[in-house]
Amino acid sequence: MSFKKDFVWGSATSSYQVEGAAYDDGKGLSIWDVFCMEKGHIYENHNGDISCDQYYRYKEDIKMMKEAGIQAYRFSISWPRIFPNGTGVINLKGIQYYDKLINELISNGIVPYITLHHWELPYELYKRGGWMNPDIPEYFARYAAVIAEHFSDRVENFFTINEPQCIAGLGYLTGVHAPGLKVGAYEIFNIWHNLLKAHGKAVQALREHAVRPIKIGMAPCSTLYYPETESDADVEAARRAMFHLQNGNLNDCVWNIAMWSDPIIFGKYPKEAMEYFDKYMPEISEDDMKLISSPIDFYGHNIYNAIMIRADKNGNPVEVTRYDGFPKTAIQWPMTPESMYWGPKFIYERYKKPFYITENGMSSHDWISLDGKVHDSSRVDMMHRYLREYKRAADEGVDLSGYFAWSSIDNFEWAYGYSERFGLVFVDYQTQNRIRKDSSYFYQKVIEENGENL
Repeated sequence: MSFKKDFVWGSATSSYQVEGAAYDDGKGLSIWDVFCMEKGHIYENHNGDISCDQYYRYKEDIKMMKEAGIQAYRFSISWPRIFPNGTGVINLKGIQYYDKLINELISNGIVPYITLHHWELPYELYKRGGWMNPDIPEYFARYAAVIAEHFSDRVENFFTINEPQCIAGLGYLTGVHAPGLKVGAYEIFNIWHNLLKAHGKAVQALREHAVRPIKIGMAPCSTLYYPETESDADVEAARRAMFHLQNGNLNDCVWNIAMWSDPIIFGKYPKEAMEYFDKYMPEISEDDMKLISSPIDFYGHNIYNAIMIRADKNGNPVEVTRYDGFPKTAIQWPMTPESMYWGPKFIYERYKKPFYITENGMSSHDWISLDGKVHDSSRVDMMHRYLREYKRAADEGVDLSGYFAWSSIDNFEWAYGYSERFGLVFVDYQTQNRIRKDSSYFYQKVIEENGENL
């Protein structure tokens, strides 16, 4: 079957990572603005104040996307750029910026995909309790309604929340991301439930306020697993590891895909969640679950790597230790192309929604070579290997709708600052000069061929 003729080849970024203009044109503070002000959180105390300056250089960046044949751009909107206080008065200059961005994309033949929230919680809402505030789903719904009213005439595809696992797990459990808290299980499950209710409220608000029919999904991440062999036992063990909690470890629970996606698709939390964590759960009503499971149109997932699993003699999943010298990216994430076959395969089997890879890529040791070009051969090889596995899923009938390379351009990599480069385009942060990398030209060829020759 291979990739469908209408398969979407895109690239992605998030607002705080690329826009800059952190204090311009009426934008309010986000938790990331404040987190970066406090020394010691970010590599060498970097911040996103200027970043890639895309707020002012969006036309240049879109021109480079067009040159590469990029068909769609998944970008996030900065909530505090629209609502400086998180709610209340709308910042019209924020609306105007995204109007210009969307119009420029469309005029260059690039389809805009909007992510409502990629971690930039307005600081004023954080001061009111942030994701622990029971009113935050309603605040998020008001924000979603404004986005639908202003942009749905030109934008058809929306993602509600990017990686809620990271919001809870890194922002509130380990504290390595903004707002940098380390809370307990009671608070984590309150945050969890509020994030899911906010997603449901946003789905409803987007549909209610859109000026035409739209499509909506979510963009989670999770710990993924793949089998050591393709024996029935190993495959089933990997599937079990992916969707079932193996213990009462809160950190493992946060990264479990079923804990976030089962409520959205099936309207209920996995039974293991209640067995392990019932005493920590907030009060959950039938109306809550009906809200959370408001129907979505497609399923997005961010995939970078996975863990190999074998079945023990009882069929239970056992993690296979990686061999010495196992290949890793610059950020020290393992290279596991298998994740791009088994991840979509298992997810589609369970949730049966048209599937997008909403992020996939790698950090590489990139620099400008003596010839003035950026030769990121390791990223080219990585993309080839991962996309070949994704094509295998397409060949076997998994309903794949698209792929978004992470990322369109080098950018601010959260706690790593500017020490990691994920982009298809190199950014010299001293001059803001851009250079297409070899991977951009490789991806261009993949797009032209619709992945046929991977």
